[in-house]
Amino acid sequence: MDAKKVLENLKQRFPNEPEYHQAVEEVLGTIEEEYNKHPEFDKVNLIERLCIPDRIYQFRVTWLDDKGNIQTNMGYRIQHNNAIGPYKGGIRFHKSVNLGILKFLAFEQTFKNSLTTLAMGGAKGGSDFSPRGKSSAEVMRFCQAFMLELYRHIGPDCDVPAGDIGVGGREVGYMFGAYKKYTREFQGVLTGKALEFGGSLIRPEATGYGTVYFLRAMLKTKGMEIAGKKVLISGAGNVAQYAAEKVLQLGGKVMTMSDSDGYIYDPDGIDREKLDYIFDLKQVQRGRIKEYVDQYPSAKYVEGQKPWFEKADIALPCATQNELNEEQAKALVANGVIAVAEGANMPTTPAAIKVLQDAKVLYSPGKASNAGGVSVSGLEMAQNSQRLSWTSEEVDAKLLWIMENIHDNCVKYGTEPDGYVNYVKGANVAGFMKVAKAMMAQGVF
Repeated sequence: MDAKKVLENLKQRFPNEPEYHQAVEEVLGTIEEEYNKHPEFDKVNLIERLCIPDRIYQFRVTWLDDKGNIQTNMGYRIQHNNAIGPYKGGIRFHKSVNLGILKFLAFEQTFKNSLTTLAMGGAKGGSDFSPRGKSSAEVMRFCQAFMLELYRHIGPDCDVPAGDIGVGGREVGYMFGAYKKYTREFQGVLTGKALEFGGSLIRPEATGYGTVYFLRAMLKTKGMEIAGKKVLISGAGNVAQYAAEKVLQLGGKVMTMSDSDGYIYDPDGIDREKLDYIFDLKQVQRGRIKEYVDQYPSAKYVEGQKPWFEKADIALPCATQNELNEEQAKALVANGVIAVAEGANMPTTPAAIKVLQDAKVLYSPGKASNAGGVSVSGLEMAQNSQRLSWTSEEVDAKLLWIMENIHDNCVKYGTEPDGYVNYVKGANVAGFMKVAKAMMAQGVF
């Protein structure tokens, strides 16, 4: 395989999809050496088959707003690869959603799910609809209209969507109710459900907790721990909140959180009481992070910026893609950051990743360190299939085991001659080899 040639071919065939091209380039550049050890892969054009989704569904979503006006949005579902299990991946409701972004997310999801050791393929979906500023009644009507098309293409042994940006428990509940009404069947077809109808304990916490479990495993390779470390966190949603919670539990000090408008920096640290305020602000009041400084005046709010120029020991990007660029990575290195663990999907640009790796900063890609969310989604699927519910302790123990196992595989495939662990290479090779072997065993279709 010539990685550059494959990428150029994909760019020509699928133009104007920069996030998809970025994700493919990052993977191909790290697996090329391992791939070329297996000439049998090239004989069946495996790399191109792995890069191009199995199928893409696009559809119009028509819904009624509270003023009686008809609104339209686009809906998508990308079923990327199901070589190792049913398609699995979130649904994102955000104005930025387009085909290229969802293709990148589905591509990444395929390898992330492979790393979890669970039987899940890769998929992603969503709409350019944004719940922000909408009433619950409008969100419900949109979710029902969205599911009216999507329900035909998903199922517990076919494709199991979950939440993502803009899709939390409320949205999952509305979509599950619609699916149940349209199909007349009660199935474990969506994950991230409420506990009352098939959800799993620890699911809301899973991505944030898992990111910090992976961070802890990274630090252990250097004989360090989270206790006493200052931590920068971006985002203030589900992932960021529970990453902050776990950092506090392990003795770290959370300095920042953010949303799309800007970030807050608290020199005294965001303790349990302050984090509870953020939980209420974002989940109940659906407010903005800048309101934090009204409650805690010793903190500062910086509008329109990310927190990466603040001084700390650890950075956890937990917001969205490409939120940490080269200049910001250089600032992190200059300020002595020892580890960066991604809680979001592809939040670090390729140039920024190079800066971090050249400086030998411990850096983990999202497909490894944020795999906790989809891992517990897989555990929710298992509980639904058995008609059982596991305790918080059981689920958390399984999550910890999965994250440490992912870390071990990254170390196995990513350790360089000088001892530095290239977690990007390790995660990509480990995830790729499992999917590739499954595809080879199942023939060419």
